[in-house]
Amino acid sequence: MKHSSKSGKILVYLLLILGSAIMIFPFLWMFFTSFKTVPESMSVPATIFPSAFRLDKYKEVLSKLPFVKLYWNTILLVFFRVICAVVFSSMAGYAFAKLKFRGKGLLFTIILMQMSLPSQIFLIPQYQMVAKMGLVNTIFALVFPGLVSAFGVFFLRQTYLSIPEEIGEAAYLDGCNQWQTFYKVMFPLTGTSVAALTIFTAVFAYGDLMWPQIVNNDVTKFTLSAGLATLRGMNTTDFPMLMAGSLLAMLPMVILYLIFQRQFVEGIAGTGGK
Repeated sequence: MKHSSKSGKILVYLLLILGSAIMIFPFLWMFFTSFKTVPESMSVPATIFPSAFRLDKYKEVLSKLPFVKLYWNTILLVFFRVICAVVFSSMAGYAFAKLKFRGKGLLFTIILMQMSLPSQIFLIPQYQMVAKMGLVNTIFALVFPGLVSAFGVFFLRQTYLSIPEEIGEAAYLDGCNQWQTFYKVMFPLTGTSVAALTIFTAVFAYGDLMWPQIVNNDVTKFTLSAGLATLRGMNTTDFPMLMAGSLLAMLPMVILYLIFQRQFVEGIAGTGGK
C-alpha cells in the first residue's frame, strides 16, 4: 500500500511538472525570441535560443510606442475600474442581499440579464453616451464601461447573503443605522471576496483591447493592449519586436503579482469556501 501511494504521488508530481512546463514554455519562447533577429525568428527548423542577446528590438519598440504614456493610462484604467467596482458593487450587493424595497427582484433580474449578454452589444450605446458627453479620447472614456460591474454586484450579493442576519440585527440593537451597519459591520466581513473582485477586475481591465481602440484614436490615450495592437499593424513579420513589446507590456502585471502573490492566491482560493 505504501509503495502504491508513493508511486501515485510521483505520478502526480510528474504530471504537475509537465503541466507547468507546457504553461511556461510560451513565455520562455517569447523571451528568447525578443533577442533574435528577424531571420532567426523565422528560421526552419526553429531555434529556441538566439545566437546573441541583442537589445535592438527593445530600443526599436520604445521608439515606436510611447510606453510611459501607455503604462500610465493602463494604471489609471485599472485603478479607477477597481475603485468603482468595489465601491458600487459593495453597496449594490448589500442592498440586494439585505434590504427590502419595491422592484428588487426586477432590478436584480436586469443585472443577471446583462451578465448573460455578450459585452460587444453594449459597445455602440456606450460609445454614443461617451460621445454625447464630449469625452471621447480621454481617460474617463476608458474607465466608463467599468463604472458599474454587473458581475461585481452579483458576486458580492452572494457574499452578503452568506452573512447571518443576526449580525445586522445585533448592529441595529447597538444603535447603528443602515449605513453604519453596512460600512462598519458588513463590509469588513467581505474582505476575501472584495480581494477576489479586485483581482478579477484588474486582470480584465488590464487585458481590455476592443474598447480602448474604439473610444480613443490617439495613441497617447491608448492602453498597453491597444498599443500592442497598433504595433502588430506596423509590421506583421517583425516577431522579435512584437515579442519585445509584449514583454514590456507584461512587466506591470508580473511585478504586481510578485508583490501581492499571497493576496492573489488567498483572494481566488477564498471564494471557493469558508
